[in-house]
Parts: sequence; structure tokens; C-alpha cells
Amino acid sequence: MNKEPDWIRWAREIQAIAQTGLHFSESVYDRERYERLREIAVAMFANWSDATESIIRASFAAQTGYATPKVDVRGVVLKDRQLLLVRESSDGLWTLPGGWADVNDSPSEAVVREIREESGFVTRATRLIALFDRSKHAHQPPFPFHVYKLFIACELLGGSAQTSNETSEVGFFDPDHLPPLSIGRVTPDQIAICIRGWNDPHSPTLFD
Repeated sequence: MNKEPDWIRWAREIQAIAQTGLHFSESVYDRERYERLREIAVAMFANWSDATESIIRASFAAQTGYATPKVDVRGVVLKDRQLLLVRESSDGLWTLPGGWADVNDSPSEAVVREIREESGFVTRATRLIALFDRSKHAHQPPFPFHVYKLFIACELLGGSAQTSNETSEVGFFDPDHLPPLSIGRVTPDQIAICIRGWNDPHSPTLFD
């Protein structure tokens, strides 16, 4: 596992403290202090990343309530030993289909929905291969929020390749000859883990 730079963990924790404090605090003075903490986190991310302060500030301000990790689901679908990938419109790179889990979706419902929306294929979730903390893996660029990533094996039931407003291309690839990956979403090591988990249905679920 790759350890993130300390500044990312510090800035993320400062943001989480500020968000939670703003949710619970009724004191005007305490709220001013928590707002100041959030501004420090904004400045840290803007200083060491490519995002602007205005974009980061708006992203932080949209987060309310007690700060908890976000949940990202990724579907692992194979057909004739070929792995399903989608090309992201945002960066032109490839990834396992998936995205944020929606409220009222179970993990299996979320991943099946994401696969259908991003690739056009109909699937059935069969087992959880891995549950990883994004910050402990070699993802780039840094992300301001804490994320849990769920990699779920899915059986292909039907459908056909279709792009979406988020994806520009859909394809099946030899796991040993993958196209350029969107490392912010999935790493080569995670792909290898998913392939091993798919090939051995009795292997334990990996975590962290």
C-alpha cells in the first residue's frame, strides 16, 4: 500500500473537523473558528493540488452534517476472460464502471445501476471482492474527502455497449494489456486483485 503525503491527511482531517463543528455548534464564535479551519484546509489543497481555491471552497461548503467517508462502488465484469472498462469523458482514461453510491441504494443496487448507466450492460452483483480505503492506495490526484472503494464482482446478464454523458467509450480488454487507466478511480494493482478475486470465488474479501 502507498501512504499519502501527510499534508493530504492533515487537510482532510481539518476539513472534517470544520464540517462536523459547523453542524453541531450553536455558538457564533465557535462557528467562526470552524469556518477559519475550513479556509485553512482550502488553502492547503489549493497550494498542493491543481484545483483552485474557489472550486475547493464550493466543494467543502456543499458538505454538511457529521463528516463520514464517501462510498465509491466499482463493478468487475468479465466476458471470455476480457474485463469490462469504460472511458471517462472527464479525463479520457479508462476505469471499471462505477461511481458514488446513492442514498437508498444497497451496494449491489448501486453497482448494477452504475454499470448499466455507464456501459449499457445489465448485470447481477455476486460478491464483494475488496473494500479499500482510497488513501492507502496509489491513487492520483489527491482527493479532499475520505473515500471507501467497493469492488464488486458482477455477472453479465445482457445489454449492449452504450456510452453515457460520463463515458465516451465502452470495451472489453485483456487484463494483461489494459488501456491507460484513470488512476484517480482505479489502479493497476486493484485491477490485478479484482481479476484474482474473480478467478477464485472462494478467496476472502480483502479490505483496507
